Amino acid sequence: MEKKTTFSNRWLPYVLVAPQITITLIFFIWPAGQALYQSFFVEDPFGLSTQFVWFDNFKDVLGDPLYFDSIVITAVFSLATTFLALGVSLLLAVMANRVVRGAGVYKVMLLWPYAVAPAIAGVLWMFMFSPANGIVAEALTAMGYDWNYLLNGNQAMALVVIAAAWKQVSYNFLFFLAGLQMIPKALIEASAIDGAGPARRFWTIVFPLLSPTAFFLMVVNIVYAFFDTFGIIHIITLGGPAGATNTLVYKVYNDGFIGLDLGGSAAQSVILMLIVAALTVVQFRFLERKVQY
Repeated sequence: MEKKTTFSNRWLPYVLVAPQITITLIFFIWPAGQALYQSFFVEDPFGLSTQFVWFDNFKDVLGDPLYFDSIVITAVFSLATTFLALGVSLLLAVMANRVVRGAGVYKVMLLWPYAVAPAIAGVLWMFMFSPANGIVAEALTAMGYDWNYLLNGNQAMALVVIAAAWKQVSYNFLFFLAGLQMIPKALIEASAIDGAGPARRFWTIVFPLLSPTAFFLMVVNIVYAFFDTFGIIHIITLGGPAGATNTLVYKVYNDGFIGLDLGGSAAQSVILMLIVAALTVVQFRFLERKVQY
């Protein structure tokens, strides 16, 4: 039976949703509209003159080979960050769900990284892996591994992926742990009595019941990798070396604020929004069919 909420005052629902609508209008709709408007103009760096150029900014962006390099880099970075963050957080949630003594301490310690700002996370990982004096870099060098992410593009990509995934693990862990605790233990105990081992119980009972949570987190993590990792990349690599970590969102900043190509940067922002929207639609259109609610 469907429950329907009723309000005695007809204006109360609008008052309740007004703050969220206001925030959305100020921090998303208005900037998105401004980016779309600026994408049709060429402006001088000081904003003193503008010229309407129709779709020339989009043509220049899509005709730039470096832009397609950034698309490939962003795809690799987003997929690697998403799967690493989801895999590690699911493993930690399963392990924490089994802990009986001191479980609260483990959970709090695993949640702490989420309180760290992306830029601060970037500073932490930069210090640890700095080729000059980083403690992890010195350990890798002592083991004979030639570590220098400032010169090696693959190492730089691996470092920003690990740092970005570490920042997101706490968020994923919280949802996975809540999902695990909602699974009826009677189902798991019944399958154990029937002779199913831990691995079979996980893949046939636990993971299917966690699929709505995993699907939601996958969408959130991909959006996070596209937009919220700017601070980590800016602190650790500045998009280098030689553009090896120059993701789409960092290229928007680099071309707009460093190169002062405001119209081109706005066009890139519009294309980036369309890419993320298309990815989200594809995920809900095709991948959601695999989810068992």
